[in-house]
Amino acid sequence: MRTFLLHKFAIAGLFMSAGALAQAAELTVSAAASLTDAFKEIARDYEARYPGTTVLLNFGASGALLQQMAKGAPVDVFASADQETMDAAVAQGLVAAAERRNFVRNALVVIVPRDATAPLTRLDDLRQAGIERIAIGNPASVPAGRYARQALVSAALWEPLASKFIQTQNVRQALDYVARGETGAGFVYASDAMLFKERVKVAFEVPLALPITYPIARTTASRNGAEASRFSAYVQTPAAQAVLVRYGFLQP
Repeated sequence: MRTFLLHKFAIAGLFMSAGALAQAAELTVSAAASLTDAFKEIARDYEARYPGTTVLLNFGASGALLQQMAKGAPVDVFASADQETMDAAVAQGLVAAAERRNFVRNALVVIVPRDATAPLTRLDDLRQAGIERIAIGNPASVPAGRYARQALVSAALWEPLASKFIQTQNVRQALDYVARGETGAGFVYASDAMLFKERVKVAFEVPLALPITYPIARTTASRNGAEASRFSAYVQTPAAQAVLVRYGFLQP
């Protein structure tokens, strides 16, 4: 009898453990590199608010993240640094278009090393001989690079400055090049410049035809759609917005 009861309790324990595992949720969020620090904090806050949920973060250039999803990478939520990449995700059926929301804004700036003395106040000043190399995200996959190219083309400076460009895989790499003094200037987001304010300084804000807005959406391949939708909604709450503002982003 005692052996039967122990066996019964053991089976019950297994069912309880299985139930606990079933309740636990694992969420994979692919987000633009510029969101790295803010989303790490938002993810911790989300996990604390919803115990049992683990948020796995994957950062990179928005275009590269899109390619990963198109190739079948398991992603539940996608947050892009531009509308163009999210448009492509919608066109390919990779995200739930009806749940797409703009959750934050940013500004594009030109930064220089903290100890730089060359006066830069506008795009044309990048012609100066003292600025030998300019860090810029690869426009093919990096939204910040695409924004920069649009501004430079509009100012008739894309071709004249082409020989100075050092193209980067994401905006954080451009930030790092300037911070280490490997380039005399670089195009990054205002939120990125704020992170390294002891090593770089903003020379000026780049004029753009359209504002920089970041969209977020649940992916259509999400294995946990309800949780993905809840995380996307949480990013838009006052608590998450306060975190984003603290990291230099602007409210939508």
